[in-house]
Amino acid sequence: MIPAEETFDGTWPYEARYSDAAGFRHHYIDEGEPGQGHTLVLLHGEPTWGYLWRSLVGPLSARHRVVVPDHMGFGKSATPQDRTYLAGEHADNLESLLVDTLDLRDITLVLHDWGGPIGTEFALRHPDRVARIFATNTVLPLGLPGYDEQFAANMADSSWFRWARAAYADGTFEQVLGNAGNTITHLMFALQTITRPENATPTWIRAYASPFGTPAECRGVIRFPRQLVAPDPADAPPAPDPAAVAAVRAKPAMLVEGMRDTALIPRYMIAAFREAYPDSPVIELPDAGHFTPEDAPETLLALLELFLRTTATAHRPDLATAGGRAPTR
Repeated sequence: MIPAEETFDGTWPYEARYSDAAGFRHHYIDEGEPGQGHTLVLLHGEPTWGYLWRSLVGPLSARHRVVVPDHMGFGKSATPQDRTYLAGEHADNLESLLVDTLDLRDITLVLHDWGGPIGTEFALRHPDRVARIFATNTVLPLGLPGYDEQFAANMADSSWFRWARAAYADGTFEQVLGNAGNTITHLMFALQTITRPENATPTWIRAYASPFGTPAECRGVIRFPRQLVAPDPADAPPAPDPAAVAAVRAKPAMLVEGMRDTALIPRYMIAAFREAYPDSPVIELPDAGHFTPEDAPETLLALLELFLRTTATAHRPDLATAGGRAPTR
């Protein structure tokens, strides 16, 4: 677990906050003035943490409230040894933070990688609290026909999942990911794709490696992919409630896709998104890989701000008489 005061040479200058509502030390940041703009919740995936969003937090928090949690086992959050680390448990943790601790409403979910399934599960549980969904290089599992086929095809083509299946078969999977402090940034470049190699400064490498200093601290980074390459039928989530699915599909949504992603292959991810949101915009970034907040932060920020402006009154007609701003706290 990264110390609370660590700023990584000033590149992560945000006050560390913690909640114990989910039964572990759950880190998040909460930036922006009360009552301004929208309430944004930015969710990272594998193998990153809130640091992924560092280029967006400052500009966004000048106009909005921005909450960025670290999932259990990542970033500055603790890595308890007695938890399953299944996606549903991460959704439980997110629910404890956003509902029980912060009581957030009118939320814009900004989702990357595993943040997509976790955020989608939260939205299905609390569609009344979610205003819109902004997705980037992720999936939104809503139990729709065709989703399983698209994801299975992705796993067959994906550099990340081909490696993960082979490593699991030959017994090196946990050896590599259990040593994530030394291997993780290589895997990000080699199997998921980052198109800005200049990002890999010593500070950047230290920021992404620091959560995984010991094998015990790698439980989260191991479990995310293992639940896909070696699934246990007993761990399968229940089918979502059709009324909740309909409510989530009625939200404004947008997908921004880094087209050089070699982990979540764009042709499958775009098709899956369009099954759920056939009339929603899909923006393709030809020069970005899996980690769009690393490869194209300026573009991502501009598209997110445009999405917020163009959907504010569509989601909340009453805002047309309130300057287009929703209450945020």
